[in-house]
Amino acid sequence: MATEEIINLDDVNYAVYKIGEWKNNYEINQIGLSKEIPMTKNTLIHIKFSMDEIRNSQFSISDKTVNGFVAIALQLNPKVQEMELDDAIALEQSEYESILEELDNLELLNENETIPLENEDYLIYKLEKECHVTTSIPANEFTKKYYIDEIKRIEDALD
Repeated sequence: MATEEIINLDDVNYAVYKIGEWKNNYEINQIGLSKEIPMTKNTLIHIKFSMDEIRNSQFSISDKTVNGFVAIALQLNPKVQEMELDDAIALEQSEYESILEELDNLELLNENETIPLENEDYLIYKLEKECHVTTSIPANEFTKKYYIDEIKRIEDALD
């Protein structure tokens, strides 16, 4: 009889999310465009670190320097492409502050607990570090299916 694999919720090698909705609507911040809501302290830390990395990336557009979120939105979001650059920059700042507030007010799972790796309540990603890049790999069948569906949804939205 196979034993069910269990993960500790304080394991930094896993990111755990639930599928949900953010309180606010977002146009620029990719974290807020996702339906993945962090459920563990380590996942929350990882999300904040990722946001800071994107925001710390700088790009020159017109006569302004913008962060990575603004640059990505200007490439991919037609609504943002129609905005004045200063308005897009201000919107990103506002969204960033709102996302931080939402993240800081999430009810997280108890990090002293465990959950089965195979379940349909949480999206679970195995985090693997290669050089300076962290890759999120779906760690169970539920997450794999969700991930494939999300990639298709994003591709369809870009067409």
